[in-house]
Amino acid sequence: MYYTTSGAYRKSKMLIDYATIALTAVIMILFILILFLRSNSGILFPIVFLAGALINGLSGIKAFMNKKRLSGVFLIIAAVILLALLLWCAWIRRQYAFGGGGMMERTHLVILSHLDFDGQGQLLEVGCGSGPLSIRAALMWPEAKVTGIDYWGADFGYNQTMCEKNAASEGVAARCRFQHGDANRLDFPDESFDAVVSNYVYHNVMGADKQALLLETLRVLKKGGVFALNDDMKPKMYGDMDAFVQKLRDMGYEDVRLIDTAQEAFGSRRRAAMMMLGDSRMLVGRK
Repeated sequence: MYYTTSGAYRKSKMLIDYATIALTAVIMILFILILFLRSNSGILFPIVFLAGALINGLSGIKAFMNKKRLSGVFLIIAAVILLALLLWCAWIRRQYAFGGGGMMERTHLVILSHLDFDGQGQLLEVGCGSGPLSIRAALMWPEAKVTGIDYWGADFGYNQTMCEKNAASEGVAARCRFQHGDANRLDFPDESFDAVVSNYVYHNVMGADKQALLLETLRVLKKGGVFALNDDMKPKMYGDMDAFVQKLRDMGYEDVRLIDTAQEAFGSRRRAAMMMLGDSRMLVGRK
């Protein structure tokens, strides 16, 4: 006796195949964007997780339809894991959000509290995003002029206009300037600023020598100027930072030290690690 599948059954399998192919194409395009955009994709990775979960879920359903139950179970489990990663990303974004977990606000306060700045002159922020740290610095030091630069990768959704509007809403637009810039090569002469700050930026600059990025930032700092540069300084990306601190001291920099912001800003290394910032440290000192 021969059994035939119904038209609806075949159509369902065909739709699953088409959906799987389309989602696979989406993931491939997103990974290409991740490779070629100048950042680590704050928005793209959650989309990849969602698309991957859908692909695995659809493939699992198809496996069950084909009576391949073991394969179906593994694919469904993979889909659940990817959905869990998606929820984890959403939780992290919520923790950083202003009005949410407030971690970014706390981190900004920690950075500025360790910046031995008298509030006179020019302050630069490398990687200003939507401008909150630059704006907070302008509010903290009413006589300072603040410049924020950023590459503004398309995946983060920030831009110069957004920064300017945010500064205007806080009443500091006259003292804040925002412009496109590249941390690899800052478009400023040597010794242009009295203070420089940065927050979780350099690890996003893909393919760059992180210590070279720090030196490029310090290049535009005036003699006697101060710096507070915070990032997730994983050894595999940053190398030996204790040796780098000594290098700066040998070059004549003063009061150079590393501050454990995983502990100070997040309250514990464990919580920082949950937010993928377990190696958070801040390089501070005076040129």
